[in-house]
Amino acid sequence: MRATGVILSLALALLTACTVAPSPAPPTTLSPTTAITPTPLPPGDEAGLAHQRERMVIETIERRGVTDEDVLKAMRAVPRHLFVPENERDYAYGDYPLPIGYGQTISQPYIVALMTELLKLKEGEKVLEVGTGSGYQAAILAEIPGLEIYTVEIIPDLAESACQRLESLGYTQVHCKQADGYYGWPEHGPFDAIIVTAAPDHVPQPLVDQLAVGGRMVIPIGPPGGYQTLWQFAKKPDGELQAFNMGGVAFVPLTGEGMKESEEHGFPPP
Repeated sequence: MRATGVILSLALALLTACTVAPSPAPPTTLSPTTAITPTPLPPGDEAGLAHQRERMVIETIERRGVTDEDVLKAMRAVPRHLFVPENERDYAYGDYPLPIGYGQTISQPYIVALMTELLKLKEGEKVLEVGTGSGYQAAILAEIPGLEIYTVEIIPDLAESACQRLESLGYTQVHCKQADGYYGWPEHGPFDAIIVTAAPDHVPQPLVDQLAVGGRMVIPIGPPGGYQTLWQFAKKPDGELQAFNMGGVAFVPLTGEGMKESEEHGFPPP
C-alpha cells in the first residue's frame, strides 16, 4: 500500500465473510480436481430454488443493510446453485461460503452483495474482477445494467469452467482471462471499479495503476489463514487513494508470482 495519501475513515460494524446461517454449512472438502458441473434440475425444482433465493435476499442481505436496488435485483436473478458443485446445491442459498475445489470458495452471498454495493457502480463503467472462482461474482456484476466486466482467475481449470458457465448463462459482457490477477488486465485499463475476491497483504500496485481517477476498489487485505480487513478505496485526482475501513472479513489468500515478487521487493512496507 502506498505510504502516503491514504486517509482512513472510522471503522464500520464488524462484517465477516464466514458468517454462519442458522443451518450450518456442510463439512465438505473437494479434491483439487473436482469440477463444478451442475446437472439439469428436475421439473419443479426451479420454483423452489427461486423461493430460496428470494428468502436469501430478504433475510440475509436486505435486513443487514444492503439497499442498492440494482444489487438486490442481481442477487435475486443469478442462480447461485448453478455456481456450486451438485452435492452442495441444497446449501446454495445459505449465507456462508462453499468450497468449489482447488482450495477456493464461492463467497458468502451477503459479502458478495456488500462488496458489489461498495463499488458504487454506474451504467457505462468498466469493471475488473480479480479472482473469478466459480464465476458467481462476475455474474452478479453482469446483471447490473450497462457494465463491461473483465475477470481474471489464476487457476486454469477454474478459469476455463467459469468462463464456460458464464457463456452458457448468456453473460456475454463478461470477458475472462486465465492469469495472475495481481497484475490486473492492463490492456483494458483504466477501470472505473476493481473488486478483488482473494486477500493480499497489501494493495497490489498494478491494480492502483489501472484504477481510473474517481474509480473505486474493494479489496480484503490482511494475513493469509486468518481475518482480514475489507477496504473501499477511491482514487483521487492526484492519484492517491482515499481509504474506508469496512470491517473484518475472511477470504482465501491471493496467490501467484506477483505476490512472491512483491515480497522479494519489500512489500508491504515495514
